[in-house]
Amino acid sequence: MVQAVHRAMRTLRELMGNPRGLGVTELADRLGMAKPTVHALLRTLEAEQAVSQDAESGKYRLGPVLVALGNSYLDSHELRNRAHTWANLLADRTGEAVWVGVLVDRQVLVVHHAFRPGGIARVREAGATLPWHATALGKAIAAFSQDDVRAGLLAGELAAPTGRTVTEAGELARQLDRVRETGHATEEHELTLGDAGIAAPVLDQGGRPLGAVGVVGPVERLCAVERAAELAISVRETARSVSFEFGAFSTVLR
Repeated sequence: MVQAVHRAMRTLRELMGNPRGLGVTELADRLGMAKPTVHALLRTLEAEQAVSQDAESGKYRLGPVLVALGNSYLDSHELRNRAHTWANLLADRTGEAVWVGVLVDRQVLVVHHAFRPGGIARVREAGATLPWHATALGKAIAAFSQDDVRAGLLAGELAAPTGRTVTEAGELARQLDRVRETGHATEEHELTLGDAGIAAPVLDQGGRPLGAVGVVGPVERLCAVERAAELAISVRETARSVSFEFGAFSTVLR
């Protein structure tokens, strides 16, 4: 491991979790590093536009070059590219917004966002990272993950974006068992109050999850009994189609 690169990445991760910015002293305390070392790192990262310094507060934030790097990553992501058309078709079929996501550490990274047809909101969520346990996408992935991955996800710290977020490991484990039985995951009010999600895993030929695809929208629109059942069928069919793109066999798909 190259220590300088490791330190730079730790610095960027700290700034990622603090969008209002951090000063040199704050970063040094959080990283357990000497202030001169942190200052030198920041000056180097600033020269590469990976961070920027606020002229008034002196605090550092993530820089513009990371946007270009992130967009390049999304554009080249294999799941995004293979799921793109299917996700857009699902949005047209259901009249709802569709997300495609992958698990990165303990977060779900949204790699594609198909807007709700005719919808007013146009905030693109591609590139957003979300707590795995607060999203249907994350639950769909976790439910079909290997036992050690699932156990690690359940054992870690679980934040509560809302008062409705399930953070108790035992209850989450029971939810994941149900997801394996039904082939799809749901969430209501857990990521954002008033919103819901229904998602199904995208599997490879060995039955391992590559990611998930799902619909998102207001609870009252997604969670009426008959509507939810219809959406779940559509989501599972779309996930199955994308899985076939990756060579999954019918024996591992629902």
